[in-house]
Amino acid sequence: MRRALIVLAVLAGQLLTGQGPAAAAAPPAAAQRVALIGVPALHWNDLSPADTPHLWALAGSSAIGSLSVRTVGNVTCPYDGWLTVSAGTRSAAGYGCGAPPAPEQRGEGAVIPGYRYLIDTAGNREAGNLGEALKAAGQCSLAIGPGAALALADREGRVPRYHASPAQLAAGDLERCRLTVMDVDDLVSPYLTGDRLPATPEQLAPARRREAARLADAKAGALLAALPAGTTVLLAGLSDHGSVPHLRVAALRAPGMEGRLLGAASTHRDDISILPDLTATVLTELGVPVPATVVGVPMRAGEGGATIEAMARADATAQTMRSAKGQYFTTLAVLQVLFYVLAFVLLRRRRRLPLVRVAAVGLAALPVTTFLVNLLPWATHLELFGWMLAWWAVIVALALSGPWRRRPLGPLAVVAGVTALTLAGDLLTGTTLQLNSFMGYSAEQGARYFGLGNIPFALFATGTLLTTTAIAHRWPGRIGLAAIVGLGAGAMVLGGSGLGSDFGGVIAFVPGIAVTALVLTGKRVSLVKLGLFCVAGGVIVMTFAWLNYLKPPNEQTHLGRFVGQVLTGEAFDVIWRKLQAMLATLLSPNLMPIVIVAVAFLVYAILRPDQASAGVVPAAFEHSPALRAGLIGTMVAGVVGMLVNDSGAAVLSMALALAVPLLLATGIGVLVRREESAPGVGEQLAGVAK
Repeated sequence: MRRALIVLAVLAGQLLTGQGPAAAAAPPAAAQRVALIGVPALHWNDLSPADTPHLWALAGSSAIGSLSVRTVGNVTCPYDGWLTVSAGTRSAAGYGCGAPPAPEQRGEGAVIPGYRYLIDTAGNREAGNLGEALKAAGQCSLAIGPGAALALADREGRVPRYHASPAQLAAGDLERCRLTVMDVDDLVSPYLTGDRLPATPEQLAPARRREAARLADAKAGALLAALPAGTTVLLAGLSDHGSVPHLRVAALRAPGMEGRLLGAASTHRDDISILPDLTATVLTELGVPVPATVVGVPMRAGEGGATIEAMARADATAQTMRSAKGQYFTTLAVLQVLFYVLAFVLLRRRRRLPLVRVAAVGLAALPVTTFLVNLLPWATHLELFGWMLAWWAVIVALALSGPWRRRPLGPLAVVAGVTALTLAGDLLTGTTLQLNSFMGYSAEQGARYFGLGNIPFALFATGTLLTTTAIAHRWPGRIGLAAIVGLGAGAMVLGGSGLGSDFGGVIAFVPGIAVTALVLTGKRVSLVKLGLFCVAGGVIVMTFAWLNYLKPPNEQTHLGRFVGQVLTGEAFDVIWRKLQAMLATLLSPNLMPIVIVAVAFLVYAILRPDQASAGVVPAAFEHSPALRAGLIGTMVAGVVGMLVNDSGAAVLSMALALAVPLLLATGIGVLVRREESAPGVGEQLAGVAK
């Protein structure tokens, strides 16, 4: 607190004597000034009129939104956050991560020691993008604090003007440069232990955190009071503070911004932006060309009605989902294993077949409820699981009632159709159902913000293929084949175009559709053909990516940016990271059991039908050759999807979690119908077949 009071006294003295920068007239529009105030660890819950009056007032006069601070790891330290602002792309220091290094003062500037390590050893080739762009444009910039120096350094680690703290500001400092960046580290410093973030979610007691927030507010308020009139101000909570990622504060104060949502085209969300967007926003506000390697885009103001309370709820909702996600997938894996054990025992004894069918339909109906729940308001775990249970009951009741319940393929068509239509509708309406979903993605995790996620792709492809094979069973011949190819291609375009922006999904969907069509028509599927189908998928998705790359940078998705990375030589690093992520999923205790038990049961049921499943699987295939084609196509899409997506085993496990239970439900429906239609003893004697 003492340090904050000193800072306030120094700047107040400048203002009272008329020597401070605030005494100067506002610059003309051609000399627009920008200030970026980075407060690592700042959360919307930290802001209040009593504890943080300056930041509260700033947010009230700004467009506000959530900032996803994800860089390379699961959580982001201040070092990585500021380095990402420097590079304009996700970056990491590459070792124990905590506070940014302290610069060495050189005249009115400074040099960051060991800076070239970040480029030459840690692989951050774009580090210094912001500083180099400003230098090339002849723009003056002022860094206050270590993080700000890291953000504004050029590729040699040099900072033209630097102050270790705002207490060192002299008269005219803020007028000399159009860009001022300040690192306010008071909130995050108490969390850091040496060079690392803590391994615990919350290290500080609430009272201690409020005190740290008051110190940060005092320092930020001092700068805000001293900035020249008309300065555009960016406020960003640049990092996490513990072992759990959160959405952070993003605010932009400029004329006409008050009370509006703050988002960016990079996320396709009106209320969410990412760290690299700060780089693009600063350069754009200054009229400096944005380097092509910057993946962020300028932040944009959306609709009105934004409130601090709504921003805080956005993170609370994400945390509610996150805190239960591990338990959800563990429960799903346990249910899958128990189901196959139960099915194996009961089917061998040919007992309780209707019960096994209901269990199979119920298990297959679980995944889609994770999306449908977002059609209804929820905030707590009770509301979340309560609404999911309600949707599950509706889908199971729908699948097992009505005239289709007596048809072996009826329940399959309902569950697969609901799954496919839910995800298709979500893609057409802005993917609001996949955000904050167990099977989808969450903004604070930073893997994806819009479009078709990897697990949703598995469910979408499986639901589409099974639905179209049900159509092909009902209308065999050209109509059925046209349904598989036409509806499958339509779903693929939804997933791979700008609506879905799914790269690996298209590569996997093409061979899935092609193999289904070939098997249905009795054609042979060879490894050569399968390879050609995968190549065709790659060509199609690269076409989507090239068309997206031709759009302006602020309209590109990650598909278009990947083309740019190919052209600049960065694509290999991206592919390598995704390969590592894919291989890591093969050890997942939640995903691999689903794959193992489902594949083992399926193989055994086909090779030993009488021992394993009372002939359920062969009965299903005999009843519907189209279903056999659809299952083979689903398996192909799942395996290829596992190999080309960073979610790896998650893709195949969810495809199997939907397809195999529905296959068993269909086979049981065939056996039950046979038993019901078998002639009794009296009818046999009378020679009458029922």
